[in-house]
Parts: sequence; structure tokens; C-alpha cells
Amino acid sequence: MHYLFDYLSFLFKGLSLLALLLLGLAGILALAQKNKSKGKININALHEKYAALHLQLAKEVLPNKEFKKLLKAEKKTEKSQRQLPRCFILPFTGDLRASSVRHLREAVTSVLTLASSEDQVIVTLESPGGVVHGYGLCAAQLARIRERNIPLTVIVDKVAASGGYMMAAVANTIIAAPFALIGSIGVLAQLPNFHRFLKHHQIDFEQLSAGEFKRTLTVFGENNDKGREKMQQDLEGIHQHFKAHIHQYRPQLDLDKVATGEYWLGREALGLNLIDAISTSDEYLMTLWKTHQLFEISHESPKSLGEKISRSARLFFKEGLEMLKQTDEEQKLL
Repeated sequence: MHYLFDYLSFLFKGLSLLALLLLGLAGILALAQKNKSKGKININALHEKYAALHLQLAKEVLPNKEFKKLLKAEKKTEKSQRQLPRCFILPFTGDLRASSVRHLREAVTSVLTLASSEDQVIVTLESPGGVVHGYGLCAAQLARIRERNIPLTVIVDKVAASGGYMMAAVANTIIAAPFALIGSIGVLAQLPNFHRFLKHHQIDFEQLSAGEFKRTLTVFGENNDKGREKMQQDLEGIHQHFKAHIHQYRPQLDLDKVATGEYWLGREALGLNLIDAISTSDEYLMTLWKTHQLFEISHESPKSLGEKISRSARLFFKEGLEMLKQTDEEQKLL
């Protein structure tokens, strides 16, 4: 058994080296090749999912006679359901960099190739906000739906703050869960400064620029009041644009009261007109499943060749280690 273990260890080391070489090759190929694939759109018929759950539970709970009667009735309405209005659901989970905008723009484009004013779009939105330009683009993607006169609803289960609320405000209707965090209509900039640390260690920092305010505040150089004043002016300017955006879509808001950077819980936000109704996304969608066709639309980015090989290599290492561990345990037992 000892020789078998040594052989497997040698084999695993050899294959590991081969896998590393393949990873290096994959990296070179990934840089060289142009990814022609644009990803794919995933479509999930939620009304069919709800119907299946309904029948599954009914089968277990109802007497056989009642279940057969229900099943017969469901089959009769199945054909007519195809004539029901459509509702497209777009999930969005945002981070500080608004990196999900690439998926959102593809999903919105896909919906707009088919949807009309007789349909509606629901965005289930979760985001604490982030970079101005990223969330500005996210909001602009949702504005494309409004511009087509397609009813747009945003539902927030947990948080729509700052850039997240910038997106939500575009909707005709905003719905939020009772304890969702809503608002934070403000702008923030913060950065550390290591100038005194560098000066203490006698390290010089050089920065060249053209244009008086090309750089206002810096991480390594010595900041001054003029630069701070200019940065504050920039933040105030962005805040004014933020408030103008909110006012465009929700003119009923008292901006002097809500555009302070504060956030509120769902029920408080309702009283301030930041949202229009209280509900969770699950409850709201459940109210539609018998009257609408519900299609959840999401975009999936293609995996590069390097990512595919990297995943295969990780699986290989994992299985190899498990095999060695198992062999070692067997050796200890003998």
C-alpha cells in the first residue's frame, strides 16, 4: 500500500505541473483571442413555477377527488393564460462600483425588443449605492423603459440608498418592505492622506498636472484649503444634479426634507413619499401570477477560455487532494 501511495503522489505532482502549464497557456490564449460571444439571456417563467408549487402542495393536502377537480380546472385555464398580459422581472443587485450595470443593460435591451405599453417591467432592486457615473448609467438604463411608456415598478426588499435610490426614483411605482432602508440622497467623498507619514520618513512625493484643478485632493501630497474648497464645490454640484434627477421623476417629494443624506425605514419612507407602497417582492409577485405571465429575465456573461480551464484545474486539484487524503487514511488503517 505504501508503494501505491508514493505512485499516486508522484502522479498527482506530475499532473499538477501539467495543469499549471495549461493554465499559463490558457492565459496567453485568453489575451490573444477576442471573445465574440455576447453572453446569454436566461428566462424563468415564474407563473409556471408558482403553478407547479400550487399543484404540488394541493396534491399532498387535498383529497384525491378535490385534487383531480382542481387539476382539470387548471388545464382549462392553461391555454387562456397565454393571452394574459406580460410582466418582465429584472433582478438587480448592486455593489459600490455598479458592476452589474453590464447585465442590466443587456436585460433591458432584450425586454425592449418585445415589450409594449401593454406589458410592465418590475425591477427587484438591492443596492447601497456607489460611484456616481456607474449608478447614473444604471438609472439611465431604467429610463429607457419609462421612455417607451412601459409601466415600471421597482421593489426593494432590503436597501435602495444613494445610487440605489437614484435608480428606484425612475420607476412609476416604488414598493419597499417594511424595514428596507430607503433614501440617502447625498454625495460623499473620502480618502486617506499619507503626506505626514511620508514626510516623517523623508520620502518625497512628486505630482505634475496641467490645469489648476486637475487634482484637488491627493492621497500622498499635501492638501490645501483651496483644493478642499474646490472638492466641496464639486460635491455640491453633483448633489444638485442628484436632486434634479429625483425631482424629475418624483416631483411630489419635499427635497429640502429628504435630500439630506439621511435614510429611512420602509414605513417612514412611505410617509415621506419616497415610496408608494409597502410589500415584499415575493408578496407582490404572488398577487400577479394568476393575472399575468411572469418572466424573470437575467443576463449571464460568457466565461473566457482561461476561466473555464481555471475552473477545471481547481476541480482537478480538489479531487486529487481528496484522493490522496483517502489513500493516506486507508494506509493508516492497514
